[in-house]
Amino acid sequence: MNLSLLVTGARGQLGRDLAAAADRAGIIRIHAPGSAELDITDPAAVSNAISLAGRGSRLVVINAAAYTAVDAAEREGAARAHAVNAQGPANLALACGAHQAHLVHISTDYVFAGNSAGPNQVEDHTAPRTVYGRTKLAGERAVLDSGASGHVVRTGWLYGAHGANFVRTMARMARRDDPVRVVDDQHGNPTWTADLAEGLIALALAADRVPAGVLHCVNGGATTWFGLARAVFTEIGADPGRVRPCSTAEFPRPAPRPANSVLDTASWTVAALPELRHWRAALHAAVAAGAHAS
Repeated sequence: MNLSLLVTGARGQLGRDLAAAADRAGIIRIHAPGSAELDITDPAAVSNAISLAGRGSRLVVINAAAYTAVDAAEREGAARAHAVNAQGPANLALACGAHQAHLVHISTDYVFAGNSAGPNQVEDHTAPRTVYGRTKLAGERAVLDSGASGHVVRTGWLYGAHGANFVRTMARMARRDDPVRVVDDQHGNPTWTADLAEGLIALALAADRVPAGVLHCVNGGATTWFGLARAVFTEIGADPGRVRPCSTAEFPRPAPRPANSVLDTASWTVAALPELRHWRAALHAAVAAGAHAS
């Protein structure tokens, strides 16, 4: 197929799975630089990379680069978070517009306040409560207001085989003997990066027919961190009874977490893109594939 793919942040947990999913989809021209190889905060480097990657073919850029240290951003990382999460997408959108490339920008559930009664819709009011969420929202707006061909895809509660994440942390704690306390009043969609990557590659292949704008893509169903922790214990053969519920108030963090991070995926379905399986089935597959191992 006459399609080139450029994945930014390709050494992260989602970026690695994106490169693998693109290869399985038969995309021959895959450019997958890590953040050390392509710094999206450098406009000249971004423009050069997009120009080179798109020569002789249609180019889709998937931006998986992000500053995700949510608590650190509240303390000392605000400037870096803004550079990567806001200015970086702006640089990508400008270069994509100049070189007629399509941009798929990955965003987050943290753009919402988290106090809605039901799943967050794509058109719902955004009101991030954290530095991380505000910088990610700024990145969304930079992409959408740029005039470049593009999609913003919000997702959340990601875990994969690479890097630190909640599932791998719970699997590690399950190997110990002591009980584990996990918050049971925050709700979201646990999403396996391998499944998300398949969905994003499907979007990249169908980008010309899917109207530009915001989409939500997560594994189906919802639970709490407590529910996810118990499921991880169950999957690896540990006693889920060792997981004890607690409230957010009992486990304070520098950055406030949304109580309701559940994302409605009707926008994804309406676009005739492949729905991701239920989160529980995805977790089972992820553990079977060794994604929980440290």
